[in-house]
Amino acid sequence: MRTLVIGDVHSGVKALEQLMDLAAVDQDDHLIFLGDYVDGWSTAVETIDFLIALKASHNCTFIRGNHDELCKDWLLTQEDNPQWLAHGGIATRNSYMRAKRDTWDAHLRFYDELQNYYLGSGNRLYLHAGYTNLKGVEFEYFDQLFYWDRTLWELARALNPKLKPDDDNFPKRLTHYKEIFIGHTPLSKTETTVPKRGANVWNVDTGAAFMGALTMMDVETKQFWQSDPVHTFYPREKGRN
Repeated sequence: MRTLVIGDVHSGVKALEQLMDLAAVDQDDHLIFLGDYVDGWSTAVETIDFLIALKASHNCTFIRGNHDELCKDWLLTQEDNPQWLAHGGIATRNSYMRAKRDTWDAHLRFYDELQNYYLGSGNRLYLHAGYTNLKGVEFEYFDQLFYWDRTLWELARALNPKLKPDDDNFPKRLTHYKEIFIGHTPLSKTETTVPKRGANVWNVDTGAAFMGALTMMDVETKQFWQSDPVHTFYPREKGRN
C-alpha cells in the first residue's frame, strides 16, 4: 500500500483525473489530500462531486484548506466575502449557482468532515498550512492556523539545509514529526515546478490554481507525478491569475 499525498486542487478536477491515471492509483493506496479543493477553475462542484465519490471507493483523508472554509461560509450565508471573491471565489460561486440545493447540502457535509490535520504512520504530519505552538499541533490554540499560517514554510525554507533535527538550533516546533507535508503556499504562480523540501517540511502546492501542475507524491519514496499544467484543461479561463 502506498501513501500518496496530493497538493492543492483548486477546482482542477480534470487535472486530478489525469493524475490518478498517471500514478496508477488503486484501492490499496491511501490518498491524503492537503486541502483547497475549490477556488480557481470553473469546475468546483464537479471537483467536490468527484472527491465524494472517490471517498466511497478508496481510502482517503481530506485535510481542510482556507479556501474550503471560505466556500463553506458562503454556502451557509450567501454573503459575498471580497477577499474570497478576489482569490478564486467568483468561479466557485458561479459553479454552485448552477447546482441544485441537494448538491449544496451534500457538499456542506463534505466540508464539515474535513480534518485540520492528520498524523499518519511513520510519524508523518499532514496539514494544509502550518501551526505555531512549539509543542506541536495537538497544543495549537487557534484552529485557523492549520489552514492559514505561512510561517511554518517560511521558517523551514529559511533554515540552513545542513542543520539536523538533533542540532540545538533546529526549531523546536519541527522536532515532533519525522516529516511534515503541506500545501497553501504555491511554489510558483508562473510555471510548473516540483515539490520542494525545507528542513523536514515538504511543500506539495505546485501552483495548480495558476500556471502550474497538480502534484501527487509517494511519501515513502518521494516519487511524484504531475498533471499537465492545469490551465491547459481550461483554455478560456484565467484561474487565479
